[in-house]
Amino acid sequence: MGHPSGSRGGHEDLFTDRQRRQSPRGPGPPGGACLMSPTERAKERNWTSTFPRQYLKPCLSWCFFTEDTGRAEGTLDQMVDQVTQSIVFVQKRYPGNQGIYLCGHSAGAQLAAMMLLANWIKHGVTPNLKGFFLLSGVYDLEPIMHTSENAPLLPTLEDAQRNSPLWQLETAPTQPADPACRILVTVGQHDSPEFRRQSREFHQTLCRGGWKASFAELHDVDHFEILWNLTQEDYVLTQIILKTIFQQS
Repeated sequence: MGHPSGSRGGHEDLFTDRQRRQSPRGPGPPGGACLMSPTERAKERNWTSTFPRQYLKPCLSWCFFTEDTGRAEGTLDQMVDQVTQSIVFVQKRYPGNQGIYLCGHSAGAQLAAMMLLANWIKHGVTPNLKGFFLLSGVYDLEPIMHTSENAPLLPTLEDAQRNSPLWQLETAPTQPADPACRILVTVGQHDSPEFRRQSREFHQTLCRGGWKASFAELHDVDHFEILWNLTQEDYVLTQIILKTIFQQS
């Protein structure tokens, strides 16, 4: 728990099966990495322990990224950089992993989606990214840049556009580094119209760019229930995530 990484105090909570005895730097299992917004993380820290422990298997590990920039002096650029550094850390620590899968909810989905645009060459490592599970995400930041919570993070239109994966992929299409990498974009039936619009448009943009993307609107759930229901093993989204990981590993 709380393994430090990055330059501003970010850390990872690593969960793995106790029966696994492989060297940390040797071959490793596929891993799931989950991201939430700073506000959600503060409220749901117990969830971040419950979910991975419930689904730990000898062939699957989980990592929860926590950044420390959800404060007035932090910027979204710094948050994106910390997530990038965390993925670099995991890849270097487990270079023989069978795949890294990112799961992000709400603002965490925006952070995960920004990893599609990361310049891994400058970090000296190419992470073995095999899949993205994006839940009720925000991919176009311009409509929310003037809200009280987001104004300190996005002082200018350029800041919002630079950190909007939807805008970035529409204006400068990025080709998939791994054509087999799967991206699942999901949204709740009772999510707000803006979340539903952005999710559909982001999925369409990914498909036009040649990404292996799929879309699902989950029945009878709102913005938060879509996340909480992942603690249920028989929940449809939980099964989709686990099935995707195990099929590709």
